[in-house]
Amino acid sequence: MRRVGFGAGAAKWAAGLALAMSLAACDTLEKTMESANPLNFFSDKGPKSDIGKEEPAEVLYNDGLGRLEKKQYDAAAKKFAELDKQYPYSNWSRKALILTTFARFENGDYDDAIASGRRFVQLYPTDNDAAYAQYLVGMSYYNQIPDVTRDQERTERALLALEEVGRKWPKSEYANDARQRVVVARDQLAGKEMDVGRYYLKQRNYTGAVNRFREVLVRYQTTRHVEEALMRIAEAYMALGIVPEAQTAAAVLGHNFPDSPWYKDAYDLLQSGGAAPREESSSWISKQFRGFTRTVGL
Repeated sequence: MRRVGFGAGAAKWAAGLALAMSLAACDTLEKTMESANPLNFFSDKGPKSDIGKEEPAEVLYNDGLGRLEKKQYDAAAKKFAELDKQYPYSNWSRKALILTTFARFENGDYDDAIASGRRFVQLYPTDNDAAYAQYLVGMSYYNQIPDVTRDQERTERALLALEEVGRKWPKSEYANDARQRVVVARDQLAGKEMDVGRYYLKQRNYTGAVNRFREVLVRYQTTRHVEEALMRIAEAYMALGIVPEAQTAAAVLGHNFPDSPWYKDAYDLLQSGGAAPREESSSWISKQFRGFTRTVGL
């Protein structure tokens, strides 16, 4: 899957970052001298750096912002990491961590972005930027979603991380975009189940196929794959000789998606076997679709 950029909320955050850059450029030597004051909160520099001599926090911060402005994301991330190391447990560390996450994401270093984003959320769960940090974690997984024929672990993680944005920060400016990505991730996972189910059908492993298509109905009922899943279930049950379940699958398909080409295929399939769509209320398929409202997102 190609790399996906930010939604409107993230763009707003980036605009705020640009403002921070312009303000940071106004820092003067006077601020640097203030940092040496023992009463100043930022005078505690913590452990010594392994990268080089210790520098004032403002210098590291402004250097990192300047590199961000030039899109030198790797260099910027290193500056912010140094700031975090030299001034741990400070406001500088908090700023450095979210900016490190941003820089790593922009540079395509997704695993590093995930690590720093998670750390930010763990350390500062009530911070104004916590929702954005979680959003970057989700997007880092999202941008690594593979082809549907491959393992979908990254898709699962993207789904969980983006769902958390909407659950914990439902009114944040990133929630709506996260929900849209969730729809795509769920469709991808349903597509994987369909791919495996079709393979089992070709191998005449009809029980295995039914189990895969069942997952689509149970876990991903609002995706675009549900229509085909019902038809394939009817196909598998007909092959197994379990005609009532095949009839129910076709009937449920026709009731919820009467104009679907998959319903026509299911109807023709049953007729070729001397049967017709008929719903059995005791079937697991019927029970699964009680109260179903069609809200397919794709």
